[in-house]
Amino acid sequence: MVFKLKNLHIVVSALIAFTLLSISTLSWSFDKTPFTAEKFSALQDSNKVILIDVYADWCGTCKKQQLAINDYLEKHPERELHILEVDFDKQKDVVKMLGAPRQSTLLLYKGSDQFWFSVAESRPDMITSRIEQAFDFVPKT
Repeated sequence: MVFKLKNLHIVVSALIAFTLLSISTLSWSFDKTPFTAEKFSALQDSNKVILIDVYADWCGTCKKQQLAINDYLEKHPERELHILEVDFDKQKDVVKMLGAPRQSTLLLYKGSDQFWFSVAESRPDMITSRIEQAFDFVPKT
């Protein structure tokens, strides 16, 4: 019995390690545009839907978020979602400007209106529903 439990522990550990390695080496099929104030302003002026992704390469939650974003874009190739990425470790001035408390922060805009602000949300259904809602968002005048 002890031998079987020990083997089960090894198998489970190997599966966890494989899963983490798989997630860390994924390539995304969507374009990742580095955040610049100029690009952000131009997209806002054009009333585009903009997702700002504050991420870190080492962040597991960020990887889950990017899986959800990738899945959304694969299912909705007709949607013009502009993704601007902010490197949490290298763009501290932008992180501060956006008010992002940590990596894994997502900000969603329609034009100049902020539609959604989320920290560490990784449920695919929540992320995709918010993106979809942003396309239909009409600001109050």
